[in-house]
Amino acid sequence: MKYFLIAGEASGDLHASHLIGALKAADPQAEFRGLGGDFMAAEGMTILRHYRELAYMGFLNVALHLRTILRGMKQCREEIVAWRPDVVILVDYPGFNLKIAKFVHSTALCPVYYYIAPKLWAWKEWRIKSMRRDVDEVFSILPFEIDFFEKKHDYPIHYVGNPTVDEVSMFLESHSPSPDASPVREGGSVVLRRAMALSDKPIIALLCGSRRQEIRDNLPNMLAAASAFAPKYQLVIAGAPAIEREYYEQFTKGYDVKILPEGWTYHLLYESDAALVTSGTATLETALFRVPQVVCYNVSTPRLYTFLRRLLLKVPFVSLVNLIAGREVVKELLFLEMNPEDCRRALAAVLPGGAGREAMLAGYDEMAARLGEPGAPQRAAQLMIQLLHKGSQES
Repeated sequence: MKYFLIAGEASGDLHASHLIGALKAADPQAEFRGLGGDFMAAEGMTILRHYRELAYMGFLNVALHLRTILRGMKQCREEIVAWRPDVVILVDYPGFNLKIAKFVHSTALCPVYYYIAPKLWAWKEWRIKSMRRDVDEVFSILPFEIDFFEKKHDYPIHYVGNPTVDEVSMFLESHSPSPDASPVREGGSVVLRRAMALSDKPIIALLCGSRRQEIRDNLPNMLAAASAFAPKYQLVIAGAPAIEREYYEQFTKGYDVKILPEGWTYHLLYESDAALVTSGTATLETALFRVPQVVCYNVSTPRLYTFLRRLLLKVPFVSLVNLIAGREVVKELLFLEMNPEDCRRALAAVLPGGAGREAMLAGYDEMAARLGEPGAPQRAAQLMIQLLHKGSQES
């Protein structure tokens, strides 16, 4: 079968790549085309346009690059019509993907599947109407979404587990030390320290986002807060895909901090004692590595967003850790609260010996139990193929 996939950011690229691998294993004749990134390309998908050409957030950035975004959307529509896939699989990225879903539904070319549903439970709940109309099947990776879609909106979905559980589990299995480990498999910490010339001091990780504006708005305060612990700890920034080192260096002047290239985030988390993390998938990854964290998120207009949060946000938390657990496990410092002083206090509480560290680790165990076992990409792929076969037999 022919699968057309669209992922619009780094985490979607990673998750979609594992889904492609699972689909290939279940369907040896599978072909893949679409919009995505390096991970999806490595699994054999033909990339029509890289996601970084279209990954803009915020009204102003979207407006400034609207022509580029519209060209990418037009290219996707034309390729879908020309290639005639058996299914279009959308991965998060709702502003773009829901428009593609509407187009595909209007043409009746093939079914539309959504893997990693839009976060309608947080904002823009009105989008449920277009999803119900244009999306044939939803494959959820967050357990609390079942209540939102099925109980609140009477919209059946499939919870398949969370692919981040698989990704972290695979890393831990391949990097955990063993007595007979070879030099390249003797533990993520040893590999990281040797490759990146790190000292033996314990590490505070700084995960400041995957987009330039996130880095710009969050990294300065993160550095100001974490530098208070620099005599004992070394500060290490996890580099994001497609962000050059020079972009980070404009914010790190005057600080003793290491900047890792992209691809080393899991090695960093494996070794870190604590972390400052922007909201998103990174908060979940950090929790699954059992690294105590402070969730930090700021924007260029924090007062406006503080007001809009009260007005528009439908959930009590922004981090996936707290949303999955259903309570505050990790401290969230958002907008005006994300300042060096408050961030420094919150970080001190989760460093070794800190008052909140053990309770947070216990909360991580609770969250992991709710997520379930590894195998999300395989469960999603098998179910997708079953539904496609069933649909073709009924048509």
